[in-house]
Amino acid sequence: MFLTKDNTFLYICADKQPCMITSMTGYGRTEITFREDKIVIEIRSVNGKSADINLKSALIAKSKELEIRQLLTSQLQRGSIDIFVYLDGNKVTERPISKERFLAYYHQIREFQKELQLGHQSDLLSAILRIPEVMEDKHHEPDQELWSTIVQGIELAIKQLNLFREQEGVSLARDILQRVEQIESYIYKVEEHEVTRIEKVKERLLNRLSELAATVQPDHNRFEHELIYYLEKLDITEEKVRLRQHCAFFKETALHEIAPGRKLLFIVQEMGREINTIGSKANHAVMQQCAVMMKDELEKIKEQLLNIL
Repeated sequence: MFLTKDNTFLYICADKQPCMITSMTGYGRTEITFREDKIVIEIRSVNGKSADINLKSALIAKSKELEIRQLLTSQLQRGSIDIFVYLDGNKVTERPISKERFLAYYHQIREFQKELQLGHQSDLLSAILRIPEVMEDKHHEPDQELWSTIVQGIELAIKQLNLFREQEGVSLARDILQRVEQIESYIYKVEEHEVTRIEKVKERLLNRLSELAATVQPDHNRFEHELIYYLEKLDITEEKVRLRQHCAFFKETALHEIAPGRKLLFIVQEMGREINTIGSKANHAVMQQCAVMMKDELEKIKEQLLNIL
């Protein structure tokens, strides 16, 4: 993807120049085989301000969670990320049970039942097994060979998710750059009416002055000074120049910087300030309509940027 001489953009093959825009939305899935078991790994991500990682697996021990979080953060950077690691089919993962804790809870609950005359509860065993302290995941170290296999599977799923993000990023880049160029086209439309606007303002003021001439003798020198001051306040040359510079900087950043999402949001804020000033100074119906259309395009760009890495 690159800019041509007339500031239009083209999309070329990724092997020549890859798109720098990457989406935060993605999905990756892989299946790995360990001995006779098939382990499925799924990673899903949506937009987020930071790396918010949710681990949902009985196969990942508590002692290994930090390692997985660091791996996901280094590879995916930002987003709300869910990772699922589970055995395919109806197999149940073996989890060690603390016999001492189990019996301690069992005897306590039986004493409560006798004291409260509740009678025997058939689901007592399953209720005890749902108590977190009864399971020994926090102290259980997984088989090293199994763990290495799981990490390899997670890395493969991350690669698939990143590929999904890149493909989505091309669509996002196409949309936001088209909207930036649309904003630039509205600047030209504003300029088409700028000269006639000034002439109409002069004509209106002169007509008003001629109406007052019958009763008031105006000072023409003072009037010319005031007219120049008034027209200078309506001048939008600086705003147009800055807005064009911001648009060019936006495209340059989007096309050549890695993970530019936050930076693009800052640039959009500056673009919005210039557009607002142009609209407030316009004093012309068509020019104000152009400012409204630019604001509309800018809001749509902001929505897309929330999903860009």
